[in-house]
Amino acid sequence: MLIGFAGLGRMGWPMAARLARAGHTVLAYDPGLGAAPDGVTAVESAGRLADAPVSISMLPDGATTRDLVERGLAGARRGHLHVVMGTVGPALVRELAARGGPVELADAPVSGSVSMAEAGTVTAMVGATPDQFARLRPVLSAMTAAQVHTGPVGSGSAAKLAVNTVLAAVNQGVAEGLLVAEAGGLDLKIFYDVLRTSAAGAPYVGYKEEAFLSPASAGVAAPVSLIRKDLGLALDVAAGRRLGLPGTEAAQSVLDDAIAAGLGDEDMAQVLAALRLRNTRSNDKETIS
Repeated sequence: MLIGFAGLGRMGWPMAARLARAGHTVLAYDPGLGAAPDGVTAVESAGRLADAPVSISMLPDGATTRDLVERGLAGARRGHLHVVMGTVGPALVRELAARGGPVELADAPVSGSVSMAEAGTVTAMVGATPDQFARLRPVLSAMTAAQVHTGPVGSGSAAKLAVNTVLAAVNQGVAEGLLVAEAGGLDLKIFYDVLRTSAAGAPYVGYKEEAFLSPASAGVAAPVSLIRKDLGLALDVAAGRRLGLPGTEAAQSVLDDAIAAGLGDEDMAQVLAALRLRNTRSNDKETIS
């Protein structure tokens, strides 16, 4: 199948590459990059993506996603199906879907890290009609291990924000647990072995060990700035229903501290460094007073 793909960033690059390896013809647009994965054809304008019956976007924010759908795909033929796979929130996805016109819209954000995208083991949460889901599933299966039909358009984005709300809480909990273990005189590697095999040993805990204990060598799976953006979107959804999420607000506050400390591009496990910095400053103030 001919597929248009917008956004060759950290997640988009391996996902487009997997589509090509699965035998699809992929036209990719990303103005920030001068190259494309093997087997993927880079095009010079977003409008070229409209030549395909299906297009996908893995873009960093709502503004670029809106621009692609409203302007880049303006020349698409009726029945063109665009899949929003970036995390932009359900409100925007539903707004774009309600515009009408020749472009149909579905959303299928994914849960998983860059290494999981490379291996094709991420999970897609798909907001679409049953017919759209049936049409998209063979395409999504080339990039993802599981495709869950969450309901109508926008529901996939809502599910992604809910997942990342839990993820941020787990991430914050691991960091705070490490600080408690450290304060109690425990070797952190030994404590992490306990944590990984305990009742709190979620899969995330296992595969983030290096990121927490040896961040310099671990690389970046999900940057602080990205999870902060997602929590902001989750809190927007909650605010629309007058829901208070104190744990999420606390996690957002620590992520803000991490960004202020220049850690925005570092892995989200660096909330541990932000918490250490926060506690150092608090202790310094107490000493001065």
